Amino acid sequence: MCFICSIGLTLVPFLHKNATVSERNRFSCSGNSLTTLHSNYFMSGLKRNAIVIGITGGIACGKSEVGRILEEMAFSVCDADCVAHALMDKGSAVFRKVVDHFGEQILTEEGEISRPVLGKIVFEDPQQLEQLNALVHPAVRAVLSKWIEEMRARGKPSAILLPLLYESGMQNLKWDAVVCVSSPENDVFQRLEKRGLSPEEAEMRVRSQMPLAEKESRSDYVLPNIGTLGELKLAVRKTVDAIMQER
Repeated sequence: MCFICSIGLTLVPFLHKNATVSERNRFSCSGNSLTTLHSNYFMSGLKRNAIVIGITGGIACGKSEVGRILEEMAFSVCDADCVAHALMDKGSAVFRKVVDHFGEQILTEEGEISRPVLGKIVFEDPQQLEQLNALVHPAVRAVLSKWIEEMRARGKPSAILLPLLYESGMQNLKWDAVVCVSSPENDVFQRLEKRGLSPEEAEMRVRSQMPLAEKESRSDYVLPNIGTLGELKLAVRKTVDAIMQER
């Protein structure tokens, strides 16, 4: 699922970045011990305190699922990967730069950039990945910066799914908080296998990003995705509430 930039709270455990490893490992939710607040009260709080959250994390850790949950909470959600793909549409300035560098071998019969072909090139060669990011990220940053300004002007709570938030240097965008979605490595590789990647391809994708532990340490909040979907929903709402409280 791809989120395009567009324009009752339940309290559950979440982890601040200073939580210990043992605290993270003990993260769990029990529906019998949760306190539920009226949803109208929660949404009125969002309206009074419109926030902009950066959602980062490792590959296959659950960022898209967190985005869907935030949309259910009336957030506007923008997926930076979708922005990057749109910016590489046939005929665009970024498209021409990418094709000039990588050659027409990356094009489909219809003249569009083949994401599988380009992905194979860059994930097998760190220098090529760095070059691709250098061609695409400045344009992505410009779009995201403008979108953040528009959301703030409208008083709209919003979030951007940005896997390479730190790698791209976008940690200094105007965030109210950065949240890192985290999952155990075994779960990550199982999800990548379900996406059709071989173990070797999955390994290359994971290792091409900043280590997850470093992203966790640099983020304001860590959101462990290690339980059920219901538990994740509750944890997202608790994290949003904490961000609002700190504003």
